[in-house]
Amino acid sequence: MSMSQPTSRARRRGIPATLLRSTAAVVLAAAVGVTASCSSRSGTEETPSDSSGAFSVVDQRGKTVEFDSPIESAAFAVIPAPSIFAAVDGSYDRIVGVNQSTLSANQQGLFSTIFPQSASSPVVAGPDFVPNVDTLLNLHPDVVIQWGDRGPDVIDPIENSGMKVIGLEYGTQEDLETWITVFSQLLGKEERGKELVEWQQTRRQEIEEKVAGLDKPRPRAMQLSLANDAFTTTSDAGYDGFQYDLVGADQVTRGFSSDNQQASVSVEQILKWDPEVILLSGFDESTPEDIYSDPRLSEVSAVKNKRVYKNPLGAYRWQVPSAESPLYWQWLNEVLYPDPDTDLRDRMKSAFSDLYNYDISDREIDDVLRFDVNTGSADYDQFAS
Repeated sequence: MSMSQPTSRARRRGIPATLLRSTAAVVLAAAVGVTASCSSRSGTEETPSDSSGAFSVVDQRGKTVEFDSPIESAAFAVIPAPSIFAAVDGSYDRIVGVNQSTLSANQQGLFSTIFPQSASSPVVAGPDFVPNVDTLLNLHPDVVIQWGDRGPDVIDPIENSGMKVIGLEYGTQEDLETWITVFSQLLGKEERGKELVEWQQTRRQEIEEKVAGLDKPRPRAMQLSLANDAFTTTSDAGYDGFQYDLVGADQVTRGFSSDNQQASVSVEQILKWDPEVILLSGFDESTPEDIYSDPRLSEVSAVKNKRVYKNPLGAYRWQVPSAESPLYWQWLNEVLYPDPDTDLRDRMKSAFSDLYNYDISDREIDDVLRFDVNTGSADYDQFAS
């Protein structure tokens, strides 16, 4: 590959050496005292706790929340936090409720294979993130994870019912790393949190260095959603702005919206931007073929050159902040700049083992990478086994 590779074996595989050592210890303990499940899950069900006893967590509202001991149960009104929490914990056992969108992703993707109980999690909030307080009270979570920057309507009903709330904010890589840290504090597994953040930061630096060494123009690219024959897109105001800049894209929607929400976009505007690469949202059912067959878009460069791709779906939708974000960065970079020597599949196997104690198969990698709809797009065979 053109990107320089770290010298140690752990770095070549894309995971911090400390994380691999931690995972190896878990697997060794499992070999001694735990029988492996009939799925491809390996190792124990959880990463070990670092601490016990009373502690406090400062959430992204700046509010200090007190706990008597590491939590045993958590409900998530937000997305995509449950899969991140499970990666920190090495288990789904403490997750007692999720958002409706999270449940849909769990049922559609690999997460329900890794953690079967995730396919039937109780729903505690819908797409508007307004909590179902009655359901939460029946679940008795030690903590509820909710957005801390969307006004009192989504937090006050929970706190007024006597439940503890951790408020999160969304939109930056720093927010994602804060979530990982906060979840590790809640679980008493701060060393595990540090390992996961280190992996994210290491891969970010490696991709920055790779992109800095490129001597070709940045491809014009955009994210696109299609539902009910209407298009929406994102801008650089949210996480896409960070990711597209990181991987070497010229984001044509820069400045189109002032926040990190989806914004309606006309066919005429898409034609004016003329993106060379289109990334289709994982939050709808659109496929590259839908775009290729739309006569209104036939003159768009990405359509003429077959460079429309459906975003992957791993433990959660890769396009948003997740425990697997470094894998998405690599995928996106190599969609933009095809690399016949890509090691993405090897990195996925290593990451899924370390994140979820799961041995992902080649067929499952194909599913995550959406080979079912992406095979007709240019250079996608670079990711084939």
